[in-house]
Amino acid sequence: MAVSPERGLRLARMLLACACALLAAPSAATDAISVTPVRVSEHVWYVQGQSGPASAANQGYISNAGFVLTSEGVVVIDALGTPALGQALLAAIRSVSAAPIKRVIVTHYHSDHFYGLPAFKSEGAEIWAHKSARAYLEGSVAPARLEQRRRVLAPWVDENTPLLPPDRWLEGSTSFVLGGLHFDLIYVGPAHAPDDLVVNIREDQALFSGDLVFSGRVPYVGDADSRRWLAAMDELLRQNPKVMIPGHGAASSDAAADLVFTRDYLRYLRAAMGKAAEDMMPFEDAYKQTDWSPYLEMPAFDAANRANAYGTYLLMERESLQKQ
Repeated sequence: MAVSPERGLRLARMLLACACALLAAPSAATDAISVTPVRVSEHVWYVQGQSGPASAANQGYISNAGFVLTSEGVVVIDALGTPALGQALLAAIRSVSAAPIKRVIVTHYHSDHFYGLPAFKSEGAEIWAHKSARAYLEGSVAPARLEQRRRVLAPWVDENTPLLPPDRWLEGSTSFVLGGLHFDLIYVGPAHAPDDLVVNIREDQALFSGDLVFSGRVPYVGDADSRRWLAAMDELLRQNPKVMIPGHGAASSDAAADLVFTRDYLRYLRAAMGKAAEDMMPFEDAYKQTDWSPYLEMPAFDAANRANAYGTYLLMERESLQKQ
C-alpha cells in the first residue's frame, strides 16, 4: 500500500523521536536494580545495597536504608544515593504500608545516604539530621562530591539533583515517641563522619548503626577520626541490640561479632600507619611495605583502601604530635 509523503514524514519523525528517547534513556539492563524490603523485627524493615563502590552499573545502590512502621506513620532511616533510589525506597515502603511518611532520620550526610531525600520531601516528611552536617552542606565539599557523582552516576545523578538540608538540626542526642514506639537518636560523631547518628528503636531492640559498621566490603574511612570511631563502636554494644542494621551489608543478629571486621580493619590501619608516622617513613614507602593481603580481594578495596591508609597516616601524625 502506498504511503503519502505527509504520512511518511510523520512516520520518520516518530521513528527519530523514538531513537532519541532510546539513546537518552537508561538501558533495560540498568533498570534491573531491585530495592526489596526485608523485615527484621516486628516494626522494622530495611533494604540492602550492593557491595562495592558506586557506579553506573549499580546506579549508586551501595548503601542500606530502613523504615519503621508505627500506628501513627512511618519513620525512615536514610534515603539511599540517588533521587531515583529514593523513589524506589518509597515504592518499597508503599508495598508494605500506605501510612504517611512522618520523618526521615539521616544518619550522616554522605552522598550514598541522602541523595534520595527528594522523594520523601515531596511526601511531606520532616528531615532530621545532626547539626555537625551543616559545615559539609554549606562548604565546598558537598558540591564537589555532587559533581563527582554526576560524572560517575549519570543519568541517575544530574544537574537537577539537589543537596537537601534537613528541616531540623539536632544538637547532641535526642529521643522521641511516635505511635507508641521510642526512638533514641544517639550522636556518636565525629567518627566515620562529623554528624554520625545511630538510631535505636527500643521496643524492637533494633539499631541502625549508619556507617559505623561495614559488612562484606572494605569500609570507607578517608579522613575520619578512627580513634573516635572505635570508641563509638563500644557505644553500639552498650545498646545491646537484638538486630543491627549497618550502613552497608546484611543485618546482624550478633552485633558484637559482626562489627569485628570494621573494628579490626581500623585497628590494622592505625597500627600500620601509626608505626610509619612514628618512624617518619614516607607514606608511599609505608603503603608499599604494608601487608594488605587480608583485604585485597574484598569489594571496594581498590576504591577505598589507599585513601583510607593516607587519611589514617595523616591522622596518626597529628596524634603523635599531640603526645609531644
